Amino acid sequence: MAGSRIMTLSSLLDRARLLVEALVFASPEPVKSAAIAELLKAQSVNVPVEDALQAVQERYRDHAIEMVLVAGGWQFRTRSEFASALTKVVEKPRRLSRGAMETLAIIAYHQPCTRAEIEAIRGVSLGQPILDALLEDSLIAPKGRKDVPGRPVLWGTTAGFLESFGLPDLGALPRREDFLLDRAPTEVEEDVSAVGVTEQTG
Repeated sequence: MAGSRIMTLSSLLDRARLLVEALVFASPEPVKSAAIAELLKAQSVNVPVEDALQAVQERYRDHAIEMVLVAGGWQFRTRSEFASALTKVVEKPRRLSRGAMETLAIIAYHQPCTRAEIEAIRGVSLGQPILDALLEDSLIAPKGRKDVPGRPVLWGTTAGFLESFGLPDLGALPRREDFLLDRAPTEVEEDVSAVGVTEQTG
């Protein structure tokens, strides 16, 4: 009976918008479009997911928060123009060291890559504390092993990386040309070939 009253008081699109708002707001992780479609179907709300998403975005067009696509899912976030105003009152997460940021950038643009390949690009050895920090923050994860002697671990970024940097997917990364991530290709190739086969597993 209550459900019938709701449907008579609002249109299907309004109902879909409310369901999407509730789901995205309640979820600690970005919500996939497939999950939204499943919810609408379960609630017998025959509205295309795209229309429901657009209705939510229109609803928050003039608000300080917005619903955006992050890591392949939808999430409410504070609009970027308010970031500077909140800097002094909102606790910020731990800042990564310069070495950790360099390592993370290399992994993001070259993944999957081994420790030896990261070291060859950076030009310095990769300390375990840097890997530990990136792992602890769920920014990187093992992505298998490379099929070379020693079978070194391959590293790649995670959904947490996309969330932390507000990216819908890896295709949204800035152009590599904007960053000094690589030395001359010949140097990288020489360094990798020299150390790649001696890297320890694990």
